[in-house]
Amino acid sequence: MREVVKSGAIGDVVSVQHMEPIEYGHMAHSYVRGIWRNSDQSTPIILAKSCHDLDIIRWIVDKPCESIVADGSLYLFKKENAPEGAPMRCTDGCPHEKDCPYSAIKIYKELKHHLYVFDNLDRNDDEQIMERLRTTQYGRCVYHCDNNQPDHYVANMVFAGGITSSFNMEAFTLHGGRRTRIMGTRGMIDGDMESFSVTDFNTRSLKKWNLKVEEIADYKGSGHGGGDHALFRDFVEAVAFQDPSKLSSTVDVSIESHLMGFAAERSRKSGRKEKI
Repeated sequence: MREVVKSGAIGDVVSVQHMEPIEYGHMAHSYVRGIWRNSDQSTPIILAKSCHDLDIIRWIVDKPCESIVADGSLYLFKKENAPEGAPMRCTDGCPHEKDCPYSAIKIYKELKHHLYVFDNLDRNDDEQIMERLRTTQYGRCVYHCDNNQPDHYVANMVFAGGITSSFNMEAFTLHGGRRTRIMGTRGMIDGDMESFSVTDFNTRSLKKWNLKVEEIADYKGSGHGGGDHALFRDFVEAVAFQDPSKLSSTVDVSIESHLMGFAAERSRKSGRKEKI
């Protein structure tokens, strides 16, 4: 997608829309029950979950961010929203457990999701899983946790030259992944982590790319859409050949995207637009 932008196929980039669907179960696991649940003990969710998205936006625009304004809050996962009679743990005989999409029993025991957090676990042993849910933070009711991370978050950015970008981080989605639209003066790009299309305004033609990362041996099993292995490759080659041009991005730009995240959190809390 970035290569298409840099080729000039859609003209000058004017605006970017980007969305991070966290996925409801991932939100409950990592940002309600898990180690990133409380920004006072870890980091704001826009950095804990969405630093990659700020990286992507900054990487595609390829110009410094000048300002950011953000909003968002914790809508659902708080004690006042707990159903009547809900105990502190899903394993304590909750009368609502069967009808709750955030049930720890459903997420870990039935769906077998996120079991990597449990050391020395046989994922096929349901009693082992239930024992972990009875004794660790991951068995807690999502309405009775010490969490404070927003479950929906929006941010608007202005980059050098007047380029704008909007960003949404959403907990209440069925699927994860990322969705991106890039609007240019001669065309637009619309895509996600598996495919994207390019529309040319002049010819009104549409071209599609399908990205099958699992079919590329070098990136098979690599996290973040294959990006983890690619970043390691670029770094090792840059060091080996003493050639910074082999890096797909620089440390300076990565630092800038983190500064954008901290500025977004200040804006969210203050209600003011923040300069970068």
